[in-house]
Amino acid sequence: MVRSLASCPLAALVPLLCAASLAAQSSNSPPPLPGAKAEPAAEPKPWRLQDRVGGPSWLKVSGEQRSRYETLDHEYRFRTPRAGATPPVQGYSDTADVLALRTSLLLEAKGETLGGAVEFLDSRQYGTGENGFIDSTMVNTFDLLQAYADLQLGKLGGGKHRLRVGREAVDLGSRRFMARNAFRNTINSFNAIDWQWTGEGQSVRAFWSMPTERRPAAQDALADNDWDADDQSLDTQFWGLFHDRKLDDRTTAEVFLLGLDEHGTATRQRSLFTPGVRVFRTRKPGNFHYEAEAAGQLGHSKANTSASSPLLDHRAAFVMGALAYTADVAWQPGLQLSWTYASGDQDPNDGDNERFDTLFGARRFEYGPTGIWGAVARANLNSPEVRLLLQPSKVVDVLFAVRPVWLAEERDAWTSANLRDSSGRSGKHVGTQYEVRLRWDLLPKSFQLETGAVYLAEGDFQDRASSGQGQSSSYAYVQCTWFF
Repeated sequence: MVRSLASCPLAALVPLLCAASLAAQSSNSPPPLPGAKAEPAAEPKPWRLQDRVGGPSWLKVSGEQRSRYETLDHEYRFRTPRAGATPPVQGYSDTADVLALRTSLLLEAKGETLGGAVEFLDSRQYGTGENGFIDSTMVNTFDLLQAYADLQLGKLGGGKHRLRVGREAVDLGSRRFMARNAFRNTINSFNAIDWQWTGEGQSVRAFWSMPTERRPAAQDALADNDWDADDQSLDTQFWGLFHDRKLDDRTTAEVFLLGLDEHGTATRQRSLFTPGVRVFRTRKPGNFHYEAEAAGQLGHSKANTSASSPLLDHRAAFVMGALAYTADVAWQPGLQLSWTYASGDQDPNDGDNERFDTLFGARRFEYGPTGIWGAVARANLNSPEVRLLLQPSKVVDVLFAVRPVWLAEERDAWTSANLRDSSGRSGKHVGTQYEVRLRWDLLPKSFQLETGAVYLAEGDFQDRASSGQGQSSSYAYVQCTWFF
């Protein structure tokens, strides 16, 4: 680990920059004269690369650097699932310590009719050993995240519409099925033709895309942070129709239809249609707020990427609901109760696949940290949660969450762990996840510090399906993000 840290000067640079900025703010403020009334401290102006670069008014330059240290004790994942009476093989190191770095640079051009953006992203990790878990959600060494042109098409039907062509990284609706990943070290992007109409209190969006294939994919190449150009292929196409409308000043309704079509021989050959609807009411102190979302899924898919795996009929469903109240008192405590159901495969031998597929969605905002953690996924899941959110000040918020985790179907897999008992005799209770998180905008709009910890108390399914190898797991992280 010493060698890894030494080869990553950015990891040490960001905290030093923060300390230097704080020191500069102190030294630049002269002490008040005796008897004089102290003036309130002015909020420091964020340091911006744009101010140093200058350039034309239509061009904006910005970026972000994030350094995160993660540690995991008692790995919960297995390399191979249980097959009949054969115990699964864990195969990963029992502990892990990783430094994850993510740096982005964004150039945006805005004109009355024509605009666009180019964004570069460098995501890498240090510390994953020979037997450590690693995949393409953690590493994508210096590549093109976005490169698109925006054409403003003018007025249409009481609103305005635009056309975007190129590679983009976007959030759609709740972010459960299409998202620009925030916590994850790499970010989804799509090579798209994307049309959007925006009117008073509503919008309509239609897009067709080829999802970007992050490269490399081999374990040893990822562990070494090797570079390979990202690509896209007509073998994988993703499209969608999306409409949202404000029902009042705090309530919004959404309806959508998403389609995914895979033809690659080394894929699950998914051909899925995902219609859905969502209604939510935004948070306001002294009031209740809520969210409800439901989606169905129809089509065909394979249970895995094996060439010999048969193509199955796919029928799945997802439902979630949340009700919360935020008190209008000091610290604005908010209590939220929620429940998530994502269907699982009822019978591995019936020629059908009922496991819900989250497509290109994010999950940190709902199920806890991902990174080298990510124990809860939006597949074969039946799980309530109790969440308490506190805001001691404008720049600090604290989260406490408790989430019991059950499988929706006992004969399907705990997908995050790659663990399955097709007999169903291991039960459904995966365990209970406890989470705490603190975020502090140390320098508002410039530097944020975040830290958190998770503990997954072992359930009966872990122990039985793994032939006694199950164990409680813990994870912690600390990260600092510099916006420039």
